[in-house]
This record gives sequence, C-alpha cells and structure tokens, in this order.
Amino acid sequence: MQKVLRLKNLLLILGVVSLFGSCKPKNKAGKSDMTGWNYNDKNMGGYNVAKAKDIKTGPGLVFVQGGTFTMGATTEDVMGDWNNIPRRVTVNSFFIDKTEVANVHYREYIHWIENVFSDPQYEQVLETAKPDTLVWRSELAYNEPYVEYYFRHPSYNFYPVVGVNWKQAHDFCVWRTDRVNQNELVKTGYQNKNAIKTELNGGAQENFNTKAYLMGEYQGVPGKPKSSKTGLKDAQGRPRNYVKFDDGILLPGYRLPTEAEWEYAALGYINQNPKVRTSEKKRGEELVSNRQIYSWNNEGFDNMRATRRGNWQGSFLANFKRGSGDNMGVAGGLNDRSAIPAEVTAFFPNGFGVYNMSGNVSEWVADVYRPLTNVDADDFNPYRGNRFQKVDMEGGQGNLRDSIGRIKMIDEVDSTLRLRRNYQRSYAINYLDGDSLSGTSYGYGLTTLVSDESRVIKGGSWNDRAYWLSPGNRRFLEEGQSSNTVGFRCAMIAPGSPEGNNRKTGNFFPKRRQKR
Repeated sequence: MQKVLRLKNLLLILGVVSLFGSCKPKNKAGKSDMTGWNYNDKNMGGYNVAKAKDIKTGPGLVFVQGGTFTMGATTEDVMGDWNNIPRRVTVNSFFIDKTEVANVHYREYIHWIENVFSDPQYEQVLETAKPDTLVWRSELAYNEPYVEYYFRHPSYNFYPVVGVNWKQAHDFCVWRTDRVNQNELVKTGYQNKNAIKTELNGGAQENFNTKAYLMGEYQGVPGKPKSSKTGLKDAQGRPRNYVKFDDGILLPGYRLPTEAEWEYAALGYINQNPKVRTSEKKRGEELVSNRQIYSWNNEGFDNMRATRRGNWQGSFLANFKRGSGDNMGVAGGLNDRSAIPAEVTAFFPNGFGVYNMSGNVSEWVADVYRPLTNVDADDFNPYRGNRFQKVDMEGGQGNLRDSIGRIKMIDEVDSTLRLRRNYQRSYAINYLDGDSLSGTSYGYGLTTLVSDESRVIKGGSWNDRAYWLSPGNRRFLEEGQSSNTVGFRCAMIAPGSPEGNNRKTGNFFPKRRQKR
C-alpha cells in the first residue's frame, strides 16, 4: 500500500514538474508582434513602451463620455439669428473643468507672472495678462466697488473671473498646462523642485514650457528619479533623467473647449440614459429620452426651478436675470441669492457633474464665429478656427524659444501643401468663407461685425434672460474684448477608450473556431 502511495506521489510530482517545464515564462514587459523583440529590454535595443492606460485626470477636470447628439437650437429662435440650425454630430470623449475658472485661480496666474517676469523689460507681459476690471463700469450705475474689489477681495475668491478676453483665456490654458506638467516631473523626480524657486526668482525666459522641454530647448534642473528599478532607461539600460511624451508621465495640454464639446458637456445627456454602460455584460441604451432646454434634465413644468419635494423645491437652478430689474428677487426670499456672479460651485450640477453651464457667466469657447458653421463643419468633432503650424527652425536648435520661453511657431507654407489630400491651406479659419469654393464673404465693419477675430461665447450669464441659458444658443465677441458677463473654463483631450477607466475600445467577442 505504501509503495502504491509513493508511486502515485512520484507520478504527481513528475506531472507538476512537466507542467511547469512546458510553460514558457511570460515577458512582463511585452514583445513586438512585428519583430519579436522584447520591449523595455536593454539586451534587445531598450525600446521603452509605457503600459497602455488612461492618463491621470488633470487637476480640476471631470471626464465627459462622448457620443452623438443634436447640436443647435432647442428653443424658438426669437432673436432671428438663424445661427444654430440643429444638426447631429459626434463628439469624442474629453475632460472639462468642473467649474468656471475663479478669481483665486487667475490671481495665481498673475502671481506667477509677477515673479517670473519681474524684470522691468517684461512689464508688458504682466499688463497683457491682467483682467480688465473696468468692465464693471457703467455711465448710469454705481458699480465702482466691483472695479476695486471683485477681482482682488478674498470674499470673491471663488467667484468666476471676468474681464478676461479670449486671448488671455487661451494663454491661461498654456500656463496651466506647463505648471501641471512641471509638477508631475517634480513629483516623479525628473525635475528638481529648486527649478521652481529659480523661476519664481525672476527666471523670465528660463521657465518651464512643456513643448520646449520635450524638444530639448529647456533643461531646468534635472532630478533623480525616485525609483532606479522602475525608472526610465536608455537603449543601454542606463537610468534616464529626462522624460519623453510617450513615457506616459506628462499630461496633454489644457485648452479652451470647442463649441461642440462645450455644448455636449452642458447638456449632460448621460443622465438620461436609464442603464449607463458599466461593463461588457451591463450596457446602456442608445437613447436620448427628450431634448433639454437647459443644462439639467428636469421633468417639472418650470425647467428653471427644482421640482423635487423638499427644502429646495421651487429654488432656481441657475443664476440669471428673471426679468427687467430683477437680478435676485425680493429681500427675505431671494430667488437665486445672487445679484452678480455667484461662487463657481453654486447652483445645480448637470449629468456630468459640471457646474453653471447655464447661467452665472457666459463662457469663451475655442471656435471662430460664423453663423453657418453648424452646417459647414465636419460631423465628427466639429470646429472652426484651425491654423496649421510648424516649429520655426530659422534660429536653429537651441534658439527655438521666444522671449517668454515658448517655442516659436509659424504657419505652414501653402506651396508645400499642394499635394496633400486632406488640406491645402494652413489658414483654415475662413475655409468655405469668401474663397473659390463658396462665394460667401463677410465685409467686416461694412455689412457685419463677423470677422476672423470673432469668437463664440456660450451659456448665458447672471445678467441675461433665460433664453440665453439654453446650451444651443450662441453669440460672439471680438477675441480682444471682454465683459463683466463672460468668463471661461478649460478642457483637455481624453486619449484612449471613449468610455475611460481602462475600458476597452471597440467590442470584443469570444474566440470561436472557424468553420471549414
């Protein structure tokens, strides 16, 4: 009996050894399907491949799952503009700020400029960035206290910044990108934190810029990666103290959202889907139950008020002007509790968790305004405002930055584009507008105010009637102008899966044996 048990145990051990011996060790780093060479292996070229994963969400952002929707008017065109013709489009997934950019955030930007560009020769850099506080003035109103206090006083820290023109909002997005990415490099040890102190001590041109860093035009103070084992390596397997974009450490750039992105995020239609997709087994429906007038789905008759029973029933869901001379209601029962812009987290968030897409302040978006862009633009990620550019190499390597540390860019030369199929001109802002393909033209200053400097504003404000709070409605303002009713928020692309959270892209089916 014992001999039989010993024999069985021996056979079991041999079977286990055979099993493990037949299993080939897996290459954790991965292997090329094209060459068979290992990735991240110094003995096979040292080609570093970061794991495919969703990027970290940048500070202040929320994920907006993309999809198809009908962009344009949801209410009667009472202004007779005929500039928001309904049209079905698709917007890919992206990130957008949960709130409007607040005074405290913009003051942080001004603080950085004051210190980095403290030399008198850069005085214009600071002046160009400051918001225009005089937007509060009116010949027949006493608004002078807002001129003095609205931007600076701590009581207004988290109120949306106003008096910022489109160019200033765009520059803020570039600055924010650089500060976030610089912080990522410091946290991972690839930049020394002393570089920040040097910048804020009058660094001027020698300030961190993401594009300049990636092109080797900015060195800063390289640090020591926190982990030598898992840190980046070169082809010989030696530790690398600089980062490439494909290492997955740096975030994509902050920017102004396109009009289509802004409108899609404002509507928050995902809140209408009764079964939001959570896995391969539990999928939602392709359904938009109804077209919303404002940024939230509200089943009540009065879409501007909270309808659920409770303390907030009947309260206004947005900050707007109810009627002539009524900016906040009657004392003792203020209907929206705000005479001017309110704090950026006030009022009701929509389905994506985004605040004040209807009311509070109107917002700049990236697009150049044309009345019929909705008809002309592509039906995937529609946008008007492209200028296709390249790096200005005239100064040669090592001299590619401008006076404030950013890479100099120039428009592509049209003569080099004549053989391209997808575009033939670098300046696409006025595409199909006054050229040989359209015959349409805009006589700026003669028959219309529309020009290549006219930018779209969306969302309605604290001083607007409810009509302008509908996300489909649109107006425009010159990109160099500002107002006490216009602010902005930033956006960012979301690389990878449109569902986010490391989900797969496309539908994957179980493998089946092919029938012969």
